[in-house]
Amino acid sequence: MIGMVFLLGAAGFAQQPESAHEPVSHQHGAPAVAGQWDGSPEGKAFSEFNHHLAGVFVLLIGLSELRGALGVSMLAWSRFLLPLAMLGAGGFLMIWSDHDAWPIGSQSFAQTFLSDDYETVQHKLYAILLLGVGTIEFLRRMDKVTRIAWGMPLPVFALIGGAMLFLHSHGTHPSAQMIAFHHSVMGTMAVLAGLCKITAGTKPQVGRSPWGLAWSALVLLIGVELLVYTE
Repeated sequence: MIGMVFLLGAAGFAQQPESAHEPVSHQHGAPAVAGQWDGSPEGKAFSEFNHHLAGVFVLLIGLSELRGALGVSMLAWSRFLLPLAMLGAGGFLMIWSDHDAWPIGSQSFAQTFLSDDYETVQHKLYAILLLGVGTIEFLRRMDKVTRIAWGMPLPVFALIGGAMLFLHSHGTHPSAQMIAFHHSVMGTMAVLAGLCKITAGTKPQVGRSPWGLAWSALVLLIGVELLVYTE
């Protein structure tokens, strides 16, 4: 993230739909045809770039969590990498997830969020989750919120983000099977990561934590998966 970002991470940013003068499809498109974005060289390059960028955010999250799981006292400032990465990814996804949607496209806020286009709504939900959980984690690391319960949104986000990847539609995109494979792998790792985080507990780590290490390792693996993502 996963992030879940991370799971943003796990979401990997969305592909942009076809060019503005073509009919819009958010089901990862049909087989590439003239003028169509999904499956075109440009669309593929854009999608892969966004997934790779998400991978950088997720790796930052994983490295931040790894330090805590190892009980390392040095580089204490790195605990802020997780919330900052989530906030950065959430902001990017909220703005750039779909070129025809609010706030950069022709659709209004209401048209975007009340649309029957499940994929667009899903992208915005990922962004909201990232921004919300990132804010909570930032406040936790500033010791502004101290109740143990405030530590639960992060692993729950990993579970929800991972589960949502299995429901992400791929339509008749030329690389639909490859995309589905990547998302299934990331979804599985995100769910496992969330379970490990819950098992590890939500209190600040003191010393090494095996479950915390498993959580960190899975987040890092998701980051690597995003970095090597291809269509």
